[in-house]
Amino acid sequence: MAGADKSMAALERPVAGDVDFGYWGSDAVAQTLSALGLEFFALVPGSSFRGLHDSLVNGMGNISPQMVVCLHEEHAVAIADGYARATDRPMAVGLHANVGLMHAAMPIYNAWCDRQPMVIVGATGPVNAHERRPWIDWIHTSRDQGALVRGYVKWDDQPASVESSVEALIRAHQIATTAPYGPTYVCLDVSVQEERRDAPATVPPLERFAAASMPAAPAETLAELKELLARAKRPVFLFGRVSRSEEDWAARVALVEKTGAVAMTSIHNPAAFPTDHPQHLVAPCAEHRSDEERDVIAAADLIVSFDWMDLAGFLRSCTDMAQTVSPIGVPVVQCSLDQMMANGFSMDIQALAAADISILAHPDRLAHQLLAALGGNDTGTDWDFSGPHWTAHLPAAPIGDRDDCISLGDFAMAVRALADTGDVTYVRLPLGWPRTACRFNDPLAYLGKDGGGAVGIGPGHAVGAALALRNSGRVVTAVLGDGDTVMGINALWTASHLDLPLLVIVGNNTSYFNDELHQERVALARRRPAENRWIGQRLTDPEVDILAMARAQGFDGEGPVRTHADLQQAIARGTEIVRGGGRYLIDARIEPGYAKDFGLKPEA
Repeated sequence: MAGADKSMAALERPVAGDVDFGYWGSDAVAQTLSALGLEFFALVPGSSFRGLHDSLVNGMGNISPQMVVCLHEEHAVAIADGYARATDRPMAVGLHANVGLMHAAMPIYNAWCDRQPMVIVGATGPVNAHERRPWIDWIHTSRDQGALVRGYVKWDDQPASVESSVEALIRAHQIATTAPYGPTYVCLDVSVQEERRDAPATVPPLERFAAASMPAAPAETLAELKELLARAKRPVFLFGRVSRSEEDWAARVALVEKTGAVAMTSIHNPAAFPTDHPQHLVAPCAEHRSDEERDVIAAADLIVSFDWMDLAGFLRSCTDMAQTVSPIGVPVVQCSLDQMMANGFSMDIQALAAADISILAHPDRLAHQLLAALGGNDTGTDWDFSGPHWTAHLPAAPIGDRDDCISLGDFAMAVRALADTGDVTYVRLPLGWPRTACRFNDPLAYLGKDGGGAVGIGPGHAVGAALALRNSGRVVTAVLGDGDTVMGINALWTASHLDLPLLVIVGNNTSYFNDELHQERVALARRRPAENRWIGQRLTDPEVDILAMARAQGFDGEGPVRTHADLQQAIARGTEIVRGGGRYLIDARIEPGYAKDFGLKPEA
């Protein structure tokens, strides 16, 4: 970013001293975290890992990892989630005892559903009861702390020695960064951290403990898929959970062009394929099916899923077939490692998809393999990409303001215009975002929705993405709902503390509006007054002063902004400030409801 050095090298530098480093248990933990290449350590400080805190500061100099101080444990995990979304790499997170883990349980579940890597370091009071301080150490000690999150982490451990703590962290990092990714949890004993040792601990050479390479498709399966593609006249590629790599992005584009397939993406997942490409035949998929999506799936004679989330549910909603018991009639190829994450706790595995070929491989690895196997000849198909692209139906003029607020369509188009510069990363988009307002033409253009449907997590995601992209030259932009914002707004303090450029645009309808619709459906089903849906939902009397809350976290901003013209000007001002290294929040008052998609047939 112009105007500021975002290296953070000058932030929170400790006073140099004559440090006898390496002789305490926590010194070995700190050395291991550094050797693993964990750049940052997000935390709310706590006594249960005070030994590790000292080692990171007075032993490591608060560099690699550098502390990311947060105001709530939920934010610490959400920031790590946002960082991983932008980088495909883990951060370390520190959680204080059982109480910190309880605070952080929801965003850990969200990271699990997102399949995002992170190494979470927890701690407990002394396992040896005779070493516990009265009262406080007892209430911060649990016999099996990992049980609180075991259903939604890839692995957890509570090591009982310095050596086993080092091994546990190495294993946690290895498991977190082995596809499919996910969070891991290591609970350290405070007594082990504060153990004095006769000799410095040894951290083994970590190149011998790297994560396994991405699994590839077997040769015979690849040949079978190649034969299916050769026969297909109307293939469809569904791109779901894929990487942020430019190389992988280019391979997807080349593969679609070579095979003549239709590419489909989902607004639930990060950008996977350029939305402006003529073979991205329909707008990104959302919660409900459009007739255009249904038409494509109905015409397809081969469907290849590159780790598409909820494949069975998606195909069912396109065809009105029952989940699993009456699968779609055309050949389906499913490439995913996600079955390796299935357990008895969480139903995030979705419905069981029928697949004629099931490939236990990473979807990006398969794309590269297919591209190489197909050789130099392009495959002709019967798809017609010559007609007007769905982006041609976007409105050329404003739809028009509503009574004291901005129409949803105008709000979406004003935000979409940011993408015209080509250097914007949309961290989040709110519920009800019109799919035709999406413009994602590089792998960092959009970072996806929260996979676990968590609440209050958007501000933390925004800070994590801003941390990851602080030197990228991109305008990191979070478009949030008002409910999500007010629940997590003090996560923004960390962005100010670290001097991270960030633009936040709040679509504020002063209501938990999604639940208004739920209450309306229930009332209508029971023949009761739907007019009462607003009770217990509205954020009014008084209205929440989001701008004041943002300023309390160190942000500049403006609002309430109530007209389309004013919103355009506010976005221009905010973008300029963020390009200069600042932070800006816009409180945009929008009409209640969900925006309609421009130029699409009504949703079925």
